[in-house]
Amino acid sequence: MEVCPYLEETFKILGRSWNGLLINYLSRTENYSAHFSDIKRDLKSITPRALSLKLTELSEWGLVEKKVISTTPLSIKYVLTAKGVALSEAMHPIEAWAQEHLELEGSNRSEA
Repeated sequence: MEVCPYLEETFKILGRSWNGLLINYLSRTENYSAHFSDIKRDLKSITPRALSLKLTELSEWGLVEKKVISTTPLSIKYVLTAKGVALSEAMHPIEAWAQEHLELEGSNRSEA
C-alpha cells in the first residue's frame, strides 16, 4: 500500500519550518493579508531573512501573493491566494485536534 502522493506533497509544504504557521497567521488577518513588518512583529521567533525566504517559497507554491501598492512610500502586502485560503481551511480540523489532544508547555487548556 502506498501513501497518497497528494498528501505527501502537502506535507512537503506544511512540514517545512514556518509554512503552516504563516498560512495560519494570514488566514486570521483581515482580508487574508499583512505587511512584512506586521508578520515579523507577531511571529517574534522568525528572523527577517527566514520570513522573506518563506514568503517567497509560499508564493512559488501559489499559496501567497506579494502585492505592491503604489503609494508613497511603496507598500507591500502578502495575501493568501484562493489556494492558500483553501489550505488554511483544511488545517482547521488539525488545529481542533491539537487543541483537544495536545498539552502546551506552560499553558492552560482554557487559554487556547
